[in-house]
Amino acid sequence: MHLVLLALLLALAGCNANRAGPEISIPPPPTSVRVTPPGAESAGCAADIASFRTLQDTDLAQNRVGQGVYDEIKGELTEADQACAEGDNLRALGLLRASKAKHGYAG
Repeated sequence: MHLVLLALLLALAGCNANRAGPEISIPPPPTSVRVTPPGAESAGCAADIASFRTLQDTDLAQNRVGQGVYDEIKGELTEADQACAEGDNLRALGLLRASKAKHGYAG
């Protein structure tokens, strides 16, 4: 009896062994994904840089920062302006953050 049952199970298993499974097609990943169009965020970095520049002008006028430090920050902001104008928002904001941190300004 056990042999008959075993033979029946093997026969049923053999019927499904030759069947092909469903074919799944996965598209290749994109090589590059742009989340925002070029320059779309440059207005944001320009506004942030302009705001810090205005703060520097005020600090210089009120003698809270010396001329040498002001000139150094001005040079750093020029580099950030260039990156922003080129559409490199992340670099521009990174340069701005680095200048603020270097000279003791918050965020």
